[in-house]
Amino acid sequence: MHLLYILKEVDNEPHGILLISALLKRESEHRVSLVVATEENPVEAAMRLQPDVVGYTVYTGMQHYYTDLSRQIKARLPHVLSIFGGPHPTFFPEMINEEGVDAICLGEGEYAVLELMNALQNGDSIDHIPNWWIKRDGQIIRNGLRPLLTPEELDVLPFADRVLLYEAHPGSKANKIRPFITGRGCPYNCSFCFNKAYSELYDGKGRRTRRRSVDSVIREIKLVREQFDLAFIIFMDDTFILNRKWLDEFAERHKAEIELPFWCQVRADLVTDDLAQMFGEVGCVSVSFGLEAGNDEMRNVILNRNMTREEILDTSEILRRHGIRFMTNNMLGLPSGTLETDWETLDLNIACRPSYANVFLFQPYPGTQLAAWATSHGWITGSFDDLSGSVSDDTIIRFGSPSEKRQIENLQKLFALTVEFPFLAPVVRQLIKLPKNPVFWLIYKFWKGYAIKRRMFPFRLTPREYVQAAWQYMRIRSQ
Repeated sequence: MHLLYILKEVDNEPHGILLISALLKRESEHRVSLVVATEENPVEAAMRLQPDVVGYTVYTGMQHYYTDLSRQIKARLPHVLSIFGGPHPTFFPEMINEEGVDAICLGEGEYAVLELMNALQNGDSIDHIPNWWIKRDGQIIRNGLRPLLTPEELDVLPFADRVLLYEAHPGSKANKIRPFITGRGCPYNCSFCFNKAYSELYDGKGRRTRRRSVDSVIREIKLVREQFDLAFIIFMDDTFILNRKWLDEFAERHKAEIELPFWCQVRADLVTDDLAQMFGEVGCVSVSFGLEAGNDEMRNVILNRNMTREEILDTSEILRRHGIRFMTNNMLGLPSGTLETDWETLDLNIACRPSYANVFLFQPYPGTQLAAWATSHGWITGSFDDLSGSVSDDTIIRFGSPSEKRQIENLQKLFALTVEFPFLAPVVRQLIKLPKNPVFWLIYKFWKGYAIKRRMFPFRLTPREYVQAAWQYMRIRSQ
């Protein structure tokens, strides 16, 4: 059987797809292809490749693009089975009712897709495969979930099939920054994140957090370095520093066998002086952590972060003392918030002095506790279908006036530059009153690109590589 995956664009390596591809190739004779719409017209590619199954990994805000694309392909290739996975169908499975959607995969997809493809190959029914909802003759067949993969099972999975991506998207191959994922799950219940809903979905079906062995991670890094240019590692785990015993073993192995600079995501209330010292010694040059909101009530009551202002400031000082650059993650436009609470977020960032202050407009994604709360309290205008897929363009949260909404959306574009140059704050207060315009967007994109490349991911590029990286970055609208 031939499975074709289609992506609208590549902002990060799609490891979900790449792991499924690797497993299918190891365990079967199935063929897997990938098409990226920025490189090739996906409808024309489907006509050329003639797949049996077309798959889409869908994030909320992108669902309309993919369902419309599926309808176009099925109009030309009626035999194709269209399957959808990822966060949106997992937490909004009602999308199975959309025209052009034949099946959706909830939760972990590796073995679910393998079992589906094998059943199709053998002529068996696909109606009762765990993790799948199937549309059959206007009826929806809803199957339960298989257990979460254990740490031992994560180790057994093949490494991500990066060749699949690099053949479809040369820009990803040219990029010397490569992501790795060492585990799955997060123990925290931040109200804006899907982790709580995900753990409830899998209640009784496995451990909430699971991690690959250090040996598995080191072997993957070595293999990728042998096959491709690798200058900088980013670890995409939600919170990389959860298990100190694992970290100690990793630090020793990484320093002895890898010796490449890396970035990871941390949590401010978990960073200690000795941890920062160890990380600095083994190659961690930069980290990110969620500051999210400067107002204590917004951060701890609305967002359920359970983190004090003092912990955030102390972590900033610890990281700076050990020479580790750091980026804060922030959200503006929170439900029940105002323009002034967003200015509090800017002020706390100024006090932290990060290498870059990353900031998004809050998006009420389905399945999250905060989205449910915002909906029930009337803070959302429209519905989930109105989400744009971009975290920097607009928001569907209701504010006191159209003027306040416009100012918050404009502040998001000028936020990081104002944190870097606080003397601009009075000017920015006036600038954000202007209509939304492409100049603010360009300021946001250029400063973000410069700060992240020069400060967070510092390594040498040739002039040609700079141009290629900049071109690819500026084409991405979702960031």
